[in-house]
Amino acid sequence: MNESKGKFNKVPKTREDVAAYLSKLRYALQDESTLIHFQEERCVDQNRQKEYTNVYTVAELFPDESPKEAMRRELANLKVQNYIETVKDIRYPKRSELWVFGKRYMGKDVYIKFRVEIIQRNYIFILSFHFSTIPFSEVRFPFAN
Repeated sequence: MNESKGKFNKVPKTREDVAAYLSKLRYALQDESTLIHFQEERCVDQNRQKEYTNVYTVAELFPDESPKEAMRRELANLKVQNYIETVKDIRYPKRSELWVFGKRYMGKDVYIKFRVEIIQRNYIFILSFHFSTIPFSEVRFPFAN
């Protein structure tokens, strides 16, 4: 799925890889000291309809919540079946891979892309959490069954 026009290369993953990554994610989320960075404003949003931006989507789905706390909960609830793909960020080759998931909220498809880095302190960077510009009926979820 090429939701963004960034510089990315797909990295093949197995069902077991995805399950292990989600375990790593949940481990990081359980630690209260984990830093969560949610990129609210993105350069790509300047050329995008407001409805497909992170800020709009999170405000629409979680109007009475802190975006970071909503992200913490929603990431913890991801399942292997929600997985779409993993990509290497060519712009930042020393950074960990970006993992892409998709989930339905209020009858709408939401595109979720993030990375988890566990070095000295857990760090989760959420690049995308927005209504998808591509209908999920056109997207392959390799582990949906």
